[in-house]
Amino acid sequence: MCRGSEADAFPALTLPRIGPTQTRRAKRQDSPPPGSSVPHRSPEFARIEAATDEAIRLAADHIRQGLLIAFPTETVYGLGADATRGQAVAAIYEAKGRPSFNPLIAHVDSIAMAETLVVFDPLSRRLAETFWPGPLTLVLPMRSDCPVSSLATAGLDTLAVRMPSHKVALGLIRAAGVPIVAPSANTSGHVSPTSAAHVYGDLSRRVPLILDGGRTEVGLESTILQVRDDIPYLLRPGGLAREEIEAVAGVAVVRSEGDPSAAPVAPGMLASHYAPRARVRLDARRVEPDEALLAFGGTVVRGAQEAKRVLNLSPSGSLREAAANLFDMLRRADGDDVAGIAVAPIPTHGLGEAIRDRLTRAAAPR
Repeated sequence: MCRGSEADAFPALTLPRIGPTQTRRAKRQDSPPPGSSVPHRSPEFARIEAATDEAIRLAADHIRQGLLIAFPTETVYGLGADATRGQAVAAIYEAKGRPSFNPLIAHVDSIAMAETLVVFDPLSRRLAETFWPGPLTLVLPMRSDCPVSSLATAGLDTLAVRMPSHKVALGLIRAAGVPIVAPSANTSGHVSPTSAAHVYGDLSRRVPLILDGGRTEVGLESTILQVRDDIPYLLRPGGLAREEIEAVAGVAVVRSEGDPSAAPVAPGMLASHYAPRARVRLDARRVEPDEALLAFGGTVVRGAQEAKRVLNLSPSGSLREAAANLFDMLRRADGDDVAGIAVAPIPTHGLGEAIRDRLTRAAAPR
């Protein structure tokens, strides 16, 4: 079992305990106040700083002091803390309103750093050597001397680890000198953030510093994989398509759905997740007048001209472009003036599997 710091036993902090199919919502601001890239220097509000070398060093100082910071990765923006400090990890759960049974991903700067935390089997190592840095998370057995806080693992004997490819994320981990746990930087259950403005809208009063690295490139969270008995199980589809994994693994990737009533073994497995305020309706062939429309390619959806607004995930039908636009367009389609968001049919191959996974969870009852 991973041995976290003595702060893991910190008694005064009450973590949110929410049922597996529930989420906690908090009132959000939609965007930073206009006119400044650094809104509200007051300690009550987050600072948004361009991700310069100086700002990365400042963020690393925050991490070493046990504070939270938000930072860009190639997938989505993360809410980061020192993985080895129990109080810092607890602060992530508190800031997001995240259920404490939902484990976190430890971000590392190299396979060598990962080896201080977990034990690689041969296939997992081959996948890491092929796809790291990049949008692949591996769930692996922890070393007996793993320094990561047990809060980050939700009491499991496994740890999810990933090496991001974004230069700001890697620079931050290296400057901090510790693995950084970082779920998406949004309130739990809401649409994931792909820009600093999205983070500010959700967490402006809960995180002191946001590193602005522009829009994320991939736009979907990482693919999460666990190898058991030499078989790769897909726990969460994401920014790395299963076809790419199978080409390296030499065997089929098996989708692991899990028990929806049980606590998850990896992030992103809750039935309701990634949800805007408005209801989401999939595979729409017609849009109602009180709905917004998320279109895809040249697919014709009847009633589109009457929709509250129309956003096309990819006019050219590119799944990579659609993935990069998904969360931003879900946020833009949402609003008090819409009763629902109709989504045109999305293919299921390649990154379409991950896009449909996010939309299915966004459409789930909540």
